[in-house]
Amino acid sequence: MSRPEGLRTSYAQELALLRHRTDKLWLGLLAVAAVATPFILDDFWLSVLTFTAIASIGAIGLNLLTGFTGQVSLGHAFFVGVGAYSAGYLGGNLGLPVVVWLPAAGLLGALLGLAVGPFALRLRGLYLAIVTLGLVFLGEYLFVNVRAVTGGPQGRAIPSPKIGDLNFADLGPALGLELSREQSFFLFVVPLLAIAAAFARNVVRSRPGRAFQAIRDREIAAAVIGVDLARYKVAAFALSSFYAATSGALLGSYLRHVTPANFDLTLSIQFVAMVIIGGAGTVYGSILGAFFIVLIPRVVEQLSPVIPFVSQTATGAGLTVFTLNQLIFGALIIVFLIAEPTGLAGIWARLRLYFRTWPFSY
Repeated sequence: MSRPEGLRTSYAQELALLRHRTDKLWLGLLAVAAVATPFILDDFWLSVLTFTAIASIGAIGLNLLTGFTGQVSLGHAFFVGVGAYSAGYLGGNLGLPVVVWLPAAGLLGALLGLAVGPFALRLRGLYLAIVTLGLVFLGEYLFVNVRAVTGGPQGRAIPSPKIGDLNFADLGPALGLELSREQSFFLFVVPLLAIAAAFARNVVRSRPGRAFQAIRDREIAAAVIGVDLARYKVAAFALSSFYAATSGALLGSYLRHVTPANFDLTLSIQFVAMVIIGGAGTVYGSILGAFFIVLIPRVVEQLSPVIPFVSQTATGAGLTVFTLNQLIFGALIIVFLIAEPTGLAGIWARLRLYFRTWPFSY
């Protein structure tokens, strides 16, 4: 017996990303703001927003694995590095266009995620975290010693995103405008973030997304109701790794040169901090967390001359800027886990509810 037509329509409307006219209005305003931003902000803030967009893609991937599926991973930096070096080899050595090397880097990360995923079938919690932590050290060894691809300890150059004569890091000639590299790269990366966020939002609202969340909440109960644990756990790792490698490819292209030191344990901790601070189990929380984590080091660096006992180099007295940033990251993770487990996304949700129900909110 088929469902009534009205019920099918209502269900489809509930699953739609843009359910109300106000949603479409906000989307249009965000699109206009994204186009106008490069012409309003200076290169410093454009750099912050570009790094945020690139990091957000990787953070969304980790959130799909940790926030939605409940699989703890500390090996995200390994997949980011794989994506960066894949972009360097495919785009640099082979001279392939960005429409080839960018998805290819993501697919290579997904394949490696498929290889790691089976470990999640028998391990959970800290045990799984320790196994994924080993990926970071394995990556450091490979990135240093596979010199034909990575360039060894000195690293290698990563090409700009190009399609023929169209260089997305220099869109000025194509648009007939005078654009800096920061402006061009911002216009290139932000649409990719929008696509990545929309795809992730669709995934978590679909059957696989509901299976991910069922596994996160209670594995035994998920298995009882028919969720294939092996299938969806491995799929979560593959999808997360695809996002991480794609983020790494974009990061490498933006930095233009990467070394193995760019993909150490610190980077994995930063991604974990993005998920916790932004809000585990939310797509837009990943973006909020990424902005927060990207902004802090730059603010600290700008203020370091006036902060007591902080020096720019390790030879100076007191803390270095790097050490202070690490202390701040650790403190923020602890504070949000204890005082605000839902992260910035939870704070934003409460604010929206307050203003929607005003004057009856309390």
